[in-house]
Amino acid sequence: MIDIVEAMKVYRRGRTEVRALAGVTLAVPKGQFLSVMGPSGSGKSTLLNLLGALDVPNSGSLKIDGRELSRMKDDELSAFRRERLGFVFQFFNLMPTLTALENVMLPGLLAGRAQAELRRRAEVLLETVGLGGRTHHRPDELSGGEMQRVAVARALLGEPAVLLADEPTGNLDSRTGTEVLRMLREATRERGLTVVMVTHDPKAAAVGDRIVRLADGRIVGDERLQEQAA
Repeated sequence: MIDIVEAMKVYRRGRTEVRALAGVTLAVPKGQFLSVMGPSGSGKSTLLNLLGALDVPNSGSLKIDGRELSRMKDDELSAFRRERLGFVFQFFNLMPTLTALENVMLPGLLAGRAQAELRRRAEVLLETVGLGGRTHHRPDELSGGEMQRVAVARALLGEPAVLLADEPTGNLDSRTGTEVLRMLREATRERGLTVVMVTHDPKAAAVGDRIVRLADGRIVGDERLQEQAA
């Protein structure tokens, strides 16, 4: 599903060259829940940006679902993000003037999909994440955990192949964070979804099938966890 070979990403700050990724090689099979950990500056955010088709490596290969992202043009990358990827962020990124239902529908509306079908699917997804009775509430009427559930439903709307989660529990209390992780875990099992989650929280990371650790732009650890309980 994800195949990265010797990916290098270099940024220039004036005359200084910063190697955010220094030749990362990583394979993530379909349906795996991968947790990525590492200190600040280790390359986690850069890796997530590359996987999210928000940037491309300076050298090396990065393929998702058999497609080489580094060879795509900007419009192709935009289409790939829209059609194949889902995103969950630490701070939810919901539109404050829209209801939960409208927030879930928004990516599909921007992509020009039929409104009636989007509404039906969004209602099903909100029911799935336990918010069937909150569809017409705006973000300021929802708890942090409820907003993150809306974000998860939104990420699943387009039936992505890969879901990328950036500190999805970082703004939640431990109990609510556990519930959100459970939903991501279930999505991996039930939908055959591949999840890559960046986190600083060892307990959150342990929910995955595997933990990869980064330092100074390199992989310094790759731990496969025991099979998760059903």
